Amino acid sequence: MIDKAGSNLIYVSSGCIKICEGELPNRLKLILDNLSEVIAEYQPECAAVEQVFININPKSALLLGQARGAAICATVLHDLNVAEYTALQIKQAVVGNGHANKDQVQQMVMHILKLESSPTADAADALACAICHAHGGFGLGKFALAGYRMKRGRLV
Repeated sequence: MIDKAGSNLIYVSSGCIKICEGELPNRLKLILDNLSEVIAEYQPECAAVEQVFININPKSALLLGQARGAAICATVLHDLNVAEYTALQIKQAVVGNGHANKDQVQQMVMHILKLESSPTADAADALACAICHAHGGFGLGKFALAGYRMKRGRLV
């Protein structure tokens, strides 16, 4: 991916950490340890994460929040700045529509990054968040922002 100035390359990598069944503290430690390994290997300059969406199932939302917390801890332990974006912001940035479905996000991520095959849904979500951040939270970034403001993750 090339930055807005067109002179510097920005490298984006993705993957998934597989978490096995077990005690929650051990699963959170696995997330922390694996992300620490990834950070040590790739030495990123910053990180971007999706903000937690409160789901209908409170237990799932709580578990997701704890996993997200472990991921954020891994990044701050390595002195990385962490940017956070809502799902609406990410979809708006990548697809141009804050209410895009997962298939649309996958296809646009594949197109933007010129991937030969479609990433998994989780990898596409992470890559979309990285794309959103790489473009200052506005993704497609080529449109004029004068007179617009952010409201609930959308430009209005």
